[in-house]
Amino acid sequence: MAEAIVKAARANPLAGLSLPHRVGILAVSDPGPATRFVLRGAASAFGLSIPTTPMRTSRDGDAAVLWLGPDEWLLVAPEGHNQAVVLRLRDLPPGNAAVDISHRMAALVLEGPAVGDVLSAGCPLDFDLASFPVGMCTRTIFGKAEIVLWREAEMRFRLEAGRSFLPYVVGLLSEALRDTGA
Repeated sequence: MAEAIVKAARANPLAGLSLPHRVGILAVSDPGPATRFVLRGAASAFGLSIPTTPMRTSRDGDAAVLWLGPDEWLLVAPEGHNQAVVLRLRDLPPGNAAVDISHRMAALVLEGPAVGDVLSAGCPLDFDLASFPVGMCTRTIFGKAEIVLWREAEMRFRLEAGRSFLPYVVGLLSEALRDTGA
């Protein structure tokens, strides 16, 4: 007897959450699902445009590669790139690894003139443009959640977090936006 194979659908961790928004001040949005790989090893092993400057990003086509450590990067690409990335990374030299974490993480995009003030409510970093310029990224905390934060533009950040932490992060962002007084 033939058995049916059921493919699990990825549930949106933001479903049912009210994302913080105040016109002209801050908008938090869902950039949608993405392909994510943690890359470990030598930068030259991956055949990608890998940033070699600490805490910076580089672009490789539709993908962004974020420097997380001396031998660790996060590759983020639009959903559906999994197969292409797997084909590109399947024959890595020994001592290098690429792990698909697409289902473990999710993202938020924060944009607006109050973005630095709102992030400062839960994160110990200086968000002044001179201290955290466009293209900079880091692994840090927001409240009690571990996040990866990437400044995509002067008033736009991408926040990557574990899916189970997103309701907490959204709640903290909402509270911080209320408290900014903007």
